[in-house]
Amino acid sequence: MPYIFVDTGAWYALLDKSDANHHAAVKFKDSIVHPLVTSNYIADEVITLVRKRLGYKVAVEIGQKLWGESITNLIRVTLQDEKKAWEIFVGYYDKSFSFTDCTSFALMERLGITEVFAFDEHFAQYGSFIVLPLE
Repeated sequence: MPYIFVDTGAWYALLDKSDANHHAAVKFKDSIVHPLVTSNYIADEVITLVRKRLGYKVAVEIGQKLWGESITNLIRVTLQDEKKAWEIFVGYYDKSFSFTDCTSFALMERLGITEVFAFDEHFAQYGSFIVLPLE
């Protein structure tokens, strides 16, 4: 069964009702039939971002759901993924990919995941993935 990888921006949009992508994120998530996956690097980013913008309590709540895998399957980035991510990071000097973006690309390639729930342009710029929701 195919998986859908979930990026930081999608998790955040689901949580923050004032986020410009909130309604699109909720509508898309409610329509998903395939299982969701995310990485430990994404979980780290989400928890940190949520704490900064929405507060400690909300960060703990989403952290418990991510680490407890009640809303997604949590996949750990491997040493090989990190090495591949570094190659991507160095090779795409003309893009504004974060290192976490690059770990996501490497992990998705390793697992054969082709679809990503995201709201930034980085996955499309990398070129190997179908970015959802489709506009």
